[in-house]
Amino acid sequence: MIVPKFRLLFWVVIVVLPFGTLITAMPSVSVISASLIAVLFIFALTDAFFAFGRLTGISVNFPQVARLSKDRDAELSLHVRNEKMKVTRVRIGLAFPREIYSPARDMITDLPEKTTSSSLSWPCKPLKQGQYILDKYYLEIASPLGFWAIRTAMPTHMEIRVYPNLFSERKNMAALFLNKQLGIHVQRQVGKGRDFEQLREYSFGDCYEDIHWKATAKRGYPVTKVYQIERTQDIYVIIDASRLSGRHWKLETGNSKLETRNWKLETGNWKLETRNSKLKTQNSELGTRNSEPGTQVSSFQFPVSSLTTILDRFISGALIMGMAAERQGDMFGVLAFSDRIKGFVKAKSGKAHYRSCRDTLYTLQPRRVTPDFEELFRFIGMHIRRRALLIFLTNLDDPVLAESFLRHIDLARRRHLVLVNMMKPENAIPLFSSPEVKSADDLYRNLGGHFLWESLRETENVLKRHGVGFSLLDNEKMSVQLLSQYLAVKQRQIL
Repeated sequence: MIVPKFRLLFWVVIVVLPFGTLITAMPSVSVISASLIAVLFIFALTDAFFAFGRLTGISVNFPQVARLSKDRDAELSLHVRNEKMKVTRVRIGLAFPREIYSPARDMITDLPEKTTSSSLSWPCKPLKQGQYILDKYYLEIASPLGFWAIRTAMPTHMEIRVYPNLFSERKNMAALFLNKQLGIHVQRQVGKGRDFEQLREYSFGDCYEDIHWKATAKRGYPVTKVYQIERTQDIYVIIDASRLSGRHWKLETGNSKLETRNWKLETGNWKLETRNSKLKTQNSELGTRNSEPGTQVSSFQFPVSSLTTILDRFISGALIMGMAAERQGDMFGVLAFSDRIKGFVKAKSGKAHYRSCRDTLYTLQPRRVTPDFEELFRFIGMHIRRRALLIFLTNLDDPVLAESFLRHIDLARRRHLVLVNMMKPENAIPLFSSPEVKSADDLYRNLGGHFLWESLRETENVLKRHGVGFSLLDNEKMSVQLLSQYLAVKQRQIL
C-alpha cells in the first residue's frame, strides 16, 4: 500500500493551490503555472514508481517464544534483516494484544550501513498472565524523494507467555522462611519417625510398642521395628478455576481505587503524540533510552493498571508452594478443575518438572461454570494412589457449593491429608466488630457479612469433624500462610 506523506502534501499546498488560482485569475501566466504543476506531478509519479520494491529484502525476525512476567517491565529482542543494504531508515509497527502494554506503538529505526542484520529492543509490560500470539507486524519505508510511504503487513508467529509475578511473593516470605538469603532450610521434625526402615534385635530400652511380634515368634527372640523420618512426600495443590475464582480484588493505582469486578481496559482515550516525544504516565516518564541510537518512538497514553483475580492469586500461591516443596526435598504436583479437569501434573521434583507445572497453570482462565466436586474427587481417587497432602484452593462462600464439597470430601480424606483454603471475603466479619458504621446501608452490609461469616464457621466445624483443616487466607499474606501450613505438617509428621 502506498500513501502520501507530509512532504507531498506540503508541496501540493505550496505549488498547486497558488498556481491553480493564478490559472483562473491571470490567464496570461497559465502556461507557466500549468507547467510547474505538471512538473510537481511528474516528480511525484516518478518518486512513486521508484518506491515500489524498496521493501524487498527487509524483514524482522522474532523469537519463537517470549517469556515475560506479569506487571514487570520487559524488552523483546528483534532482529531486522536488510539484505540489499540500500534502505537506511524503516518504520516498524507491532499490534500487541490489549493485555500487553507498550509505550512504543511504532518505531523508526536507522539501519546500519554495510550490515545485513541489526538488533532492536522493544519495551513492553504485560498486564495479565496468559498465552498470546503475535501473528503479524507492519513495515513502512519512504520513497526516494520522501513524497510517499510504502506500507505492508508481514506474517510472523511469536508466542508470548506471561507468567505470574512471584517477585513480591518471595519478598514477603523471605523474612519468615529464608535464613540469610541462603534458601528455605529443611525444618526440624518432631518425633522418631513413622516410616518403617528395617528389623533388628531387641535392645535394652526399646519400647514394647516397637516389637514385631510375628517376627519375634518366628525367630524365637525379641525383634524390634526401626522407623525413620519420611523425607520425600507428595504435595498436591488443587486449584478451583470456576466462576467464583474469576472475581477481582480492589487495586490501589496512584490516588484512586479501581473497583475491578466490573473493571474494563479503557482504550478509547488514547492520545497520540508526535514522534520523538516521551510517554508521560501518572508519576513517571518513560523515554527512549531502551531504543538504539537513531530509533524514534511514537508513544501514546494508556492506563497502566494490573488486573488481579482470585485465580491469579491461587496460581501464584501454588507456584510458591512448588518452590518450597523443592527446597524441602518433597515431590510437588498440581491439579486444576472447574466443571471438568483442566490440568493435572503428577507429583515429581526437579527444575524441568517445576517448569511443566508453571506451563500448566499460567494459561488458566476462570470459566463461568459451577465446579463439579464429584468429578474432582473421583479423579483424585483414580490418579493419586499414594497418600499425599492435598491443599485445596477453592471458594466455599456459596452455601450450595459448600454443601456439595462436604458431601464428597470423604472420598479423599480417608486416604489423604486434606487442607482446604479460600480467600477471606472482604465483608465476612462478625456483627458489631467494624467501627465504620455510619449509615443504615453500612448496617445492612455488615449484617450480610455476619451471615457469610457464620456460614463459613459452620463449614469449618463440619470439615474439622471430618478431619479436614480449613483456613481463610488474607490477600497480602496468602503465600506465607500456605507455607506455614505446609511446614507445620512437615514438622509434626502429620502426613
